[in-house]
Amino acid sequence: MSFAKKIFSALGPFVLAVVILVIILFSPTKIGNTVSSDTLEKAATSMSINVIKGNIIKNEAMQSEKYVPFFGSSELSRIDSFHPSVLAQKYHRNYRPFLLGAAGTQSLSQFSMLSSMGSELKGKKAVFVISPQWFVKKGIKKEMFSLYFSPLQTYQWLLNLKQVDKNASYYAERLLTFSSVNQDTSLKTMMEQVKNGEELTESQKDECALKLNIFSREDDLFGRLGLISKQNEIRKSMKALPTTYNFDKLDMLAYAQGKKLANNNPYELNNSFYSKRIEPIENSLKNSQADYDYRYSKEFADFQLVLDEFAKLKMDVLFVIPPVNGKWSDYTGLSQEMLDQFATKIKTQLNDQGFNNVADLHQYKDSKYFMNDTIHLGWRGWLTLDKQINPFLSQKAKTTPQYTIKSYYLSKEWQMKNPETLTSNSDN
Repeated sequence: MSFAKKIFSALGPFVLAVVILVIILFSPTKIGNTVSSDTLEKAATSMSINVIKGNIIKNEAMQSEKYVPFFGSSELSRIDSFHPSVLAQKYHRNYRPFLLGAAGTQSLSQFSMLSSMGSELKGKKAVFVISPQWFVKKGIKKEMFSLYFSPLQTYQWLLNLKQVDKNASYYAERLLTFSSVNQDTSLKTMMEQVKNGEELTESQKDECALKLNIFSREDDLFGRLGLISKQNEIRKSMKALPTTYNFDKLDMLAYAQGKKLANNNPYELNNSFYSKRIEPIENSLKNSQADYDYRYSKEFADFQLVLDEFAKLKMDVLFVIPPVNGKWSDYTGLSQEMLDQFATKIKTQLNDQGFNNVADLHQYKDSKYFMNDTIHLGWRGWLTLDKQINPFLSQKAKTTPQYTIKSYYLSKEWQMKNPETLTSNSDN
């Protein structure tokens, strides 16, 4: 065999594979078939990063009448017999939660997902869990933002941008504070233009369309990989539930499960969580949260982006404010007065703009077995929330919600507003 043939024999398959991959990435047409119902079912509870950063699976799910988006973060991953996914499946409800979030996802990530779904969500319902812990002074951590940053959704947002308004300028300004955006020089340039109120040129829109196509083909190829479904956990958790829904009986069961599974510590934390995460460093955590303050944060403005998008899509949304475990906050020194004021501030932002479906659970901080751990809903917490989720999602809305979006809630003045000075919902 000649030397040239040896080289071709060795490198030919690799070169051919690269050529095929390049052709696929630059192809203007979608690859493969639609997402199967089996894949959608797995993805609905997987909370996979592919689903969060991609479009193909979540957007296909939102096209159906079956799935309802549940936006949140780590709390959605705590599966027990009373988790919304378990109750919906066990009692054959006319909806299935599609969990959109993971540990570290906050308002900016949720806005990116929302805007990427657009028409698929128009006029639909959703559940949005607001974690007080998001509202630290600087908002989302850079590492967490980078983990969930989606170039696909960002170029899509730029290409679909019809008007550079205050929300768009604010979003661009926020994205420019993260290295994962700035390292893409053309994306950085476009974001700086939007930040300054300038529209993209036609050549920049062409560039966005090209990159959106490439990232979409990547999503076609790899979006289905790595789905780790929680369906087995859900089916296992369903077995403990009675055949017929009865709140009082279920509450007794939730109490019993909590009592059994949270009995090795004085805080009523899940035993496994306490043993692995708390017990080894317990002494160092005493009074460790005395200085925490969720009342002043960039997150309030980031959250406003989400509200603006919900309003544009005319969505009917149930917002959830979970409590912090009272026994744990007493130990760590986390101020309940501060948490009360946080709840007042975020409800003001919601109610003042017409978002009136709010499940404020923060007063349940001392209810036994309400929480799974320090900050995540558990047995009786999920069941209590179900009293609002089920009727909200099972019944069709009688009217289209009316929202009045106010750009004031993007301002630094609102971010730093002392909740004690709020005298009414119109105090702005």
